[in-house]
Amino acid sequence: MKQSNVQIGPVAYNAATQCFEALVTVHDGGTTKKFPCAIEAPISMSFERATQGLKKQALRRLDGRKGLKSQMRRRVAEVRAGRPGFDPRGWLAHLGFGSIDRAA
Repeated sequence: MKQSNVQIGPVAYNAATQCFEALVTVHDGGTTKKFPCAIEAPISMSFERATQGLKKQALRRLDGRKGLKSQMRRRVAEVRAGRPGFDPRGWLAHLGFGSIDRAA
């Protein structure tokens, strides 16, 4: 089995469905995938057992192709061209407020 770094987000208990729920992030090699996980369990289950169940479910989904998941890709922001930066002093002077360099 390959090594994966697993991070479990805030764990909540949904009383309506009687499930522990969390968003589980799995860092696998160079990719990051997020899985919404839920396990049916009574509210009396220990927190450690609930997190282990959520972790196990996320790792199973990582190996399978089915299910809902989110994958984050690194992207470098592009430089936008053709639009000058905003100058608030020039804008106020254009509106007729005159020079705003003087003290009040």
